[in-house]
Amino acid sequence: MTVQQEPSAPPAPLPVEAGLMSRALEVAGRLANDAAEVITATAGREHHSGAAHKANPFDWVTDTDRTLERHTRRVLAAEFPGVPVVGEEYGADPDAHRAPYRWVVDPVDGTANYVAGFPWCAYSLALVDASGPVVGVIADPSRAQIYAAARGRGVRANGVPVRVVPRPPAGGLICAELGPDRTASFTRHATAAHAGIRSLGSSALAVTQVALGHAVAAVLEGYREWDVAGAACLAVEAGAVIVDGNGCPDPLPTDAMIVAVPGALDAVLAWWRASEV
Repeated sequence: MTVQQEPSAPPAPLPVEAGLMSRALEVAGRLANDAAEVITATAGREHHSGAAHKANPFDWVTDTDRTLERHTRRVLAAEFPGVPVVGEEYGADPDAHRAPYRWVVDPVDGTANYVAGFPWCAYSLALVDASGPVVGVIADPSRAQIYAAARGRGVRANGVPVRVVPRPPAGGLICAELGPDRTASFTRHATAAHAGIRSLGSSALAVTQVALGHAVAAVLEGYREWDVAGAACLAVEAGAVIVDGNGCPDPLPTDAMIVAVPGALDAVLAWWRASEV
């Protein structure tokens, strides 16, 4: 009998100067608190004003998205001059992906939920280097939570340390942010193995549920870096495993992302492969 193993660890991440990491964590936390206050005060109130469509009628952008990203960029420019920013609403600063560090921000992840007043939206901010996320902060306004992590320092939820517990997927929840065809196939495999599927409409919060131990795994496709960078930092620091769609360890995959607690990855990856369309 062949025993499947968790994938080997990716190369050791680059060292980060401790003072930079501490300052980045503090500034990101302040910005997340600012964003949480704004989102809490305005969620569900922009359905008929201040909101517009981008690519299609379900692809929303709001005054809150734009205001929070501008505020984030102003603060980061003052606190970290020379560090470029990549954001959903205003794109990437010149040479951002070639710089030693870059900030990655999604001012409102789950904007359709935010517009409707549905309580699954988040502010996401990460400092990223060539090894992946260095600092990640997620504001979860509906639950009055700020989740924060830094490389090698663990993850905290409102200041309380969090660590995942190894477990198999049976009896657990899997957050799936997938296209309709793959969703149907993946769900059949997962439910046959007695796991439940949830689609939150926020990639950041889907990955965060794994870091918090609420879900055993998250599977995503069709996302962008700003959707997942902050939450990926949380997941790694909480002890979860991140692989790409081929099962290769990657702290910030670009094509597809599978995040799982130890003990759940082999099964979830098998369902992912079986659901290829």
